[in-house]
Amino acid sequence: MLYRWSMSTKEVLLEVAEKLPPDATLVDAIYELEFRQAVEDGLASLDRGERVPLEEARKYIPQWTSKSTSRPTP
Repeated sequence: MLYRWSMSTKEVLLEVAEKLPPDATLVDAIYELEFRQAVEDGLASLDRGERVPLEEARKYIPQWTSKSTSRPTP
């Protein structure tokens, strides 16, 4: 599967910018770009057959949820 690689970097930036609310800050934009990159990295990892067993993934959930609730505020 192809993810971001089917879009140029400029296209990705423009897509993210279009989806941001009018009052978004640079911090918001960077957060969205980093999130998108992390998702794409994860999908590419799955495509390569690199998987984490379910029980191991469950151990990480508390760390993941605490990071997602600590989104930077301007």
